[in-house]
Amino acid sequence: MLLPTYQGKLEEYRLTGEPLSPRAPKVALTRTAFAAAHVISDPLAERGPWMSRPAVDWEATLAFRHGLWDQGLGLAEAMDTAQRGMGVDWPTALELIQRTMVAAKAHPMRPRVACGAGTDHVPLADLSSLAAITAAYRTQMEAIEAAGGQIILMATRALPAIKAGPEDYARVYDDLITQSAAPVILHWLGEMFDPALSGYWGARDIETANTVVLDLIGRHASKIDGIKISLLDQAHEEAFRARLPEGVRLYTGDDFNYAALIEGDGNHHSHALLGIFAAIAPAASQALEALAMGDSATYHALLAPTVPLSREIFKPPTQFYKAGIAFLSWLNGTQAHFVMPGGLQSSREIAHYAQVFRLADQARLLIQPDLAEKRMRSLLVTQGIDG
Repeated sequence: MLLPTYQGKLEEYRLTGEPLSPRAPKVALTRTAFAAAHVISDPLAERGPWMSRPAVDWEATLAFRHGLWDQGLGLAEAMDTAQRGMGVDWPTALELIQRTMVAAKAHPMRPRVACGAGTDHVPLADLSSLAAITAAYRTQMEAIEAAGGQIILMATRALPAIKAGPEDYARVYDDLITQSAAPVILHWLGEMFDPALSGYWGARDIETANTVVLDLIGRHASKIDGIKISLLDQAHEEAFRARLPEGVRLYTGDDFNYAALIEGDGNHHSHALLGIFAAIAPAASQALEALAMGDSATYHALLAPTVPLSREIFKPPTQFYKAGIAFLSWLNGTQAHFVMPGGLQSSREIAHYAQVFRLADQARLLIQPDLAEKRMRSLLVTQGIDG
């Protein structure tokens, strides 16, 4: 078939990969792995996609999560991968959390599910004080606890918006962690994922931000399961995790360097809370199985080809990576269409989707190659390309 390139040309491409078969791990995994999953739209019910609440295909959305659980992965629910703040509002996220927790409790593998608590149900203009921000968080935390989920304290746009300083972050997070019923996961999302989070923790200087977070963790180590860091900086993550108290996990959110970070340096290793794991689930699950069995060669053989794919999906502007996740879901038959909440499928160009197609094939992640090729051709036609 003919696929477009970034040079504005059409080049012939033939599928070459031997697809992996999704399956459950044969041994217990030695790394905790949360895959952050997307939301599947219902295009027949969609009305005013830019202006109204998203219409969700609940059956397909939950089936996608079952597929992750069947492969031994945990789930990070209602996070930025689910388009929080980019087409998915809090009422939809809450229904997603509630439906997911019911399904997780009935699943035979009893998967771990952690859910994003934020402040996005309150307009940013109304979050002008620390008390208002704390109260907004508490509303979502209580809803997640009522559903039976673990809390991820998502980074909020409200604190940078009021130019909060380090002491303000400490005050808000001290209150939230103290009030939580069970250990929480902290969330440090870099501005490449959301420009509105620039200067999070009250400092643009990374070492000052480190100090704020490490002091916070030191005060509440028994109430903190771990911290997810998504700064796309391997050296920073390695240095930071070495400073964590014993028992507090580092969950990598580095969609560029996850293979080395999860394997570790012999002294420390990262666990995973990654959007890319939803797209590469068979490779991720089977690589983690190999790691648990002490087979580093197979681990890297499975994950190495996924890194170029992940770097393409998460290329700048990074916040539009969700489109690549949904695109692969469509290619692999886990959704019947390529429509996203808010029409976000239009956030990437056809050359990008063509490159994702090539790299997914080379990473053995086009699980149904004939279907994937058929769907790729149909997308090309909408762009005026006879593939």
